[in-house]
Amino acid sequence: MKGVRLLLGGVGLLLIAIGGRLLADLPDPLDVLVWMGGALVLHDGIIAPLVLAAGLAVAAVPARGLVRGALLTAGVLVLVTLPLLLRPGTPPNPSALPLPYGRNLLLVLAAVAVAAGVMAVAGRWRRSRSRTSGAAARGDRPAQ
Repeated sequence: MKGVRLLLGGVGLLLIAIGGRLLADLPDPLDVLVWMGGALVLHDGIIAPLVLAAGLAVAAVPARGLVRGALLTAGVLVLVTLPLLLRPGTPPNPSALPLPYGRNLLLVLAAVAVAAGVMAVAGRWRRSRSRTSGAAARGDRPAQ
């Protein structure tokens, strides 16, 4: 295992060196460094705390596995769509981005929420139904 770690560490250092060399070859590397700093602040200052807060909030929800799955799906959908939403200006080819991606993202996120809600209700109904059928099979009276 130690050899694998050393190999991966060496590959990582090599890639860092290649990235540094490519950055040094740019005419204005300061723009890239500012962008990287902004991405770091955005991630560590906004995205990570929001994800942690959502995780803490979901921990108290009875169907937390289902909610986590829906939130993960929504997050991936937003990450895939975000470059299309944030693209500045109009595309040179009008057929490149012909759809209203903001509206469509909201529709798909709503579909994910509805599907998660339907699955939660169906699971709750199935559990209650199996409880009552099990009590009837044993001859128990249902609680009043």
